[in-house]
Amino acid sequence: MKVALYVFSILIIGATLMPLVKKDYWTFRVFDYPRFQKLILISTLIILWFFEDYNELQKVDFAILTILILLFFYLLKQIIPYSPFSTKMVKSAYKKDKPTLSLLTGNVYQYNRDYAKCLGLIEKISPDVFMLVETDQAWADEVAKLKKDYDYHIELPLDNTYGLLFYSKIPLKNTSINYLINEDIPSIFTDLDLGDQVVRIYGIHPTPPVPGENTHSTERDAEILLVGEKAKAYGKPCIIMGDLNDVAWSYTTELFLKISGMGDPRRGRGMYNTFHAKYPMLRWPLDHIFVSNHFKVKKLKVQPGIGSDHFPISIELVLDKTVENEELKADQEEKIEAKEKIISGIEF
Repeated sequence: MKVALYVFSILIIGATLMPLVKKDYWTFRVFDYPRFQKLILISTLIILWFFEDYNELQKVDFAILTILILLFFYLLKQIIPYSPFSTKMVKSAYKKDKPTLSLLTGNVYQYNRDYAKCLGLIEKISPDVFMLVETDQAWADEVAKLKKDYDYHIELPLDNTYGLLFYSKIPLKNTSINYLINEDIPSIFTDLDLGDQVVRIYGIHPTPPVPGENTHSTERDAEILLVGEKAKAYGKPCIIMGDLNDVAWSYTTELFLKISGMGDPRRGRGMYNTFHAKYPMLRWPLDHIFVSNHFKVKKLKVQPGIGSDHFPISIELVLDKTVENEELKADQEEKIEAKEKIISGIEF
C-alpha cells in the first residue's frame, strides 16, 4: 500500500506541475486539460495518506503529503472560477429580456455519419447562427437540407478535419475566409447584420497539441491570440466561437482573455464540458463561445450528443451596451508575450 501511495503521489505531483513549464511541446501542454480530474485524484490520495499509521510516517511522507495539500489548494483556486461559487464574468440577463442572438457551435467528428442526430438537434433548438467544424463534403451535403431555414451560409468542407460550415438566419456581410497561421486551416470572419446593430463573428478551429496532429501548441496559441488581438482592435460587439482545442483554464486561454478583453460565459456558471463525449471521467471544456463586453447571457447549455466525441454548446445572448462585465487586463509583459507567441506561430 505504501509503495502504491508513493508511486501515485509522485505521478500526480508531476502531472500537476507539468503545465507550469512554459514549453509548447505537447507533453507539457496536454496536462493543462484534466485539471478537475487531477483535483479529484489528489483529494483521494490525501485521504489515503491520512489512513496511514501516523507513528510510522517518515519525513519524506510528510513532505509528499504537504505537497499534495498545497497542490490541492492550487488546483481548487483555478477550478473555482469555473463554478457557480464564483462571480459571473459575463452578467446574466433578466428573465424578461428577449434574446438578441442565439448561437450553437459543435465539432461533429468528421468520420461520424449520424447526420440525423446533428440536424435534429439544430432543428429542435433553432439557433440564429450555428457553426459546425470537422465537416467534409458528406457533412456539407447533409447540412444543406437546413438551407430552407437558413438563408445565409458559408461552406468550407475539407477532408483534413478542419472543414467549417457556418449557417445563419441573419444577413451576413463583410465575410472573409482567412488562413491565419496554417494554409490548410481556415477561419471565418463575418458580420451579422441585425438592422440597428452589427455583431462580428470570428469562427476558428486551431490544431490541438497532440501526436498525429501537431506536436507543439505554438500554432494553436498563435491563432487564438491573434484573433483575440483582432477582437480587441475591433472594439465593437463581437463573438469568438469554435473548437479551440484548449481548455478554459489554460495559461493561453487566460492570456487570450487578457489581451482581447473578451468574456468567458463559463466563469461563475460551471465548466460546461464538451469533450470527450464518450468518456464521462475524461471531460473538459474545449468548445467555446467568448463574447465582448456588450452582452449578457440569457442561457448557456451543453447540448446532447450527436454521435461525435464532442458535445455541441449553445448560448442565448442579450445585447446590452450598458452592461459592465468583468474584464481581465494584460500587463505590459503579457502583451509582449502574446506578441511573441503570435510571431512564433506565424514563423513555425
